[in-house]
Amino acid sequence: MTAIKHKGQRVGVFIDAQNLYHSAKNLYGRRVNFGNILETAVGDRTLIRALAYVITTESGEESEFFEALSKQGIETKAKDLQIFLGGAKKADWDVGLAIDAVKAAPKLDTVVLVSGDGDFIPLVEYLQHNEGCQVEVISFAKSSSAKLIDACDDFVDMSEDLSRYLLNYRYKRNTRKNTQIAAEKIDTSIKDNQEPQTPEEKQEIADAKRKRVTKNVQVKKTQDNATTQKKATVVKSKIAKKKTPKKEESKKPVQKKKKQTGGVTIRKA
Repeated sequence: MTAIKHKGQRVGVFIDAQNLYHSAKNLYGRRVNFGNILETAVGDRTLIRALAYVITTESGEESEFFEALSKQGIETKAKDLQIFLGGAKKADWDVGLAIDAVKAAPKLDTVVLVSGDGDFIPLVEYLQHNEGCQVEVISFAKSSSAKLIDACDDFVDMSEDLSRYLLNYRYKRNTRKNTQIAAEKIDTSIKDNQEPQTPEEKQEIADAKRKRVTKNVQVKKTQDNATTQKKATVVKSKIAKKKTPKKEESKKPVQKKKKQTGGVTIRKA
């Protein structure tokens, strides 16, 4: 991916807040710092418009969140959460975000998509080939579509600087382990209250699970072989000690002391 960024570029930022919220929550148990994300997206270039697409609930707790976005120069578009008779929930802005990006494209040089949703791949390709826009993606690599990352002109992995992109984040030694566990949880779906995944995403998830299982089996075999070899070495060592005869102490011959008898010299006359 080659992306050219200069001050003269007109930038439009489109934030899939729902996708980002669930990714940060499932991976790290934290909330996203949208202000720093906007700074990274724009850089030294000219911001034309920044839009965040959010979902409203009956409690209305997200009102403070909307105010915080507005203070940072981010417009918000809200949609109510739909709850069906069977209890199923649906809330997504995929179509709305895509239409807004296409409408704004003639006035933009660069479109920054803040989401890891693979459903936006057709949008990325349209903006590149039909509108001549440079398309950049910002999201967590662990919860992003690999095909989306390949399709865009530039990708920023927020996982590489968590202290910048997450609120109240502190590095812990076991962060990597916790991240891996959380990543496994969202392999099935990171889109709570959203539409079912596309066949392409389902295939990617299945491939990722297959690779993980294969890797775990290989690691387990290696550990078992190492343990077996260690036990065998210990057993051989014990057997060798039992078979080895004890060194017989060298018996020194007992020398009998000769009795000294006094001799008498006789002279002949």
